[in-house]
Formats: sequence, C-alpha cells, structure tokens
Amino acid sequence: MATFDLEQQEQLDQFKHFWKKYGNLITWTLVLVLGAYAAWTGYLYWQQKRSVAASGLYEEMDRAAEARQTDKVVQAFADLKSGYAGTAFAEQGALLAAKVAADAQKLDESKAALQWLVDHGKNESLVAVARLRLAGLQLDAKSYDDALKTLDAKLPPEFAALADDRRGDILLAQGKKDEAAKAFKAAWTAMDEGVEYRRFIEGKLTSLGQAPSAPQGAASAP
Repeated sequence: MATFDLEQQEQLDQFKHFWKKYGNLITWTLVLVLGAYAAWTGYLYWQQKRSVAASGLYEEMDRAAEARQTDKVVQAFADLKSGYAGTAFAEQGALLAAKVAADAQKLDESKAALQWLVDHGKNESLVAVARLRLAGLQLDAKSYDDALKTLDAKLPPEFAALADDRRGDILLAQGKKDEAAKAFKAAWTAMDEGVEYRRFIEGKLTSLGQAPSAPQGAASAP
C-alpha cells in the first residue's frame, strides 16, 4: 500500500513538474485554438447573414427591373455596393443595374455600374461580361481608346473570341480596316463552328474583302 502511494506521489510530482514547465503554453494554445474556432464560426454566421440580406436586395432589384422602375434598381444596387460588396449578388446586381440603366438611356449610370464590377469584381466570368458590355457602350460613345483599354485585360478563354470581335468593331470604327480584319479573323478562328454568331463574324470579314477560306481537305458538295 505504501509502495502504491509512493508511486502515485511520484506521478503527481512528475505531472506538477510537467505542468509548471508547459502549462502556460498548453493553456495559451487551447485559448488560441478555441478562439480561432469561435472566430471562424462567427465569420461563417456573419457571411450567411450578409448573403441572405444581399439576396433580399437583389430580389428587390429584380422585381424593380421587371416593373421598369429604373430609379429603384439604381438605389438597390447602391445599397448592395455599400453594404454587401464582395458578394456574388452585388456583382450580379451590377450587370442588372447596367442593363436597366442602358435600356432607360441612362448611359452614364450604366457605365458606372459596369466599371464598378470591372474594378471590384471577383468572379472572372462576370467581370469579363462587364468588360465586353462596357467596351460596347464606350464604342457607341466613340470613346475608342477607352474601349480598347477596357478590353486590354486577361479574360477567361471562353470570352477570347467575343473580345476579339468587339475589338474588331472598335478598330473598324477608327478606320483601321486591316487591324479590324485581323481581330475578326482571330474571333472567327477561336469561336466554335456550331455557334451561330460565327457566321455574323464571317460576314464582317467578307465585307472587308477577307472572307475566311474553307478548311483544307473539306469535302466538296456533290
């Protein structure tokens, strides 16, 4: 019995020594781990609340757009930008606000919404769409240099053909026919043959006297 008590006392002394040496480190490690977990849980909850609120504002925008209430759409988008920037709903809202404003001939507001998405967007596809639409508005406004600059950015591969086509339109408006034809040819080559719009690009090339040739080895019609 005495031996057992002695062993217990020895283990207790070893534990005290261990805790004295490492106790603070263990305590602070636990505090940090638990604090990080609490912070992460709180962040997820905050993100969820933001997402729900942003979704509500976007739905409000959508209803206003269907009712052609341009001012309401613009105001809802302003609220999305100020309170929920960084959410997918804010980026989608930028495209919706730009479309509604353009339809109402409020072109400055439309360009501003698209520029915001170009500057602050995180979704590469949505940013690419914004660049294409913004370049189109700048082309209509004869701001050719600005339009080319808007397109002068790395876009996802699936948008390359559309960017080249838009670039060709801008160059053609500037009277640079050879450069325009080069851009149209790049767009025509990159675009999938099954896309109907490819024929429209082919028509542009034909009007410039540079109709694309049929692939070599193509079977001739009977």
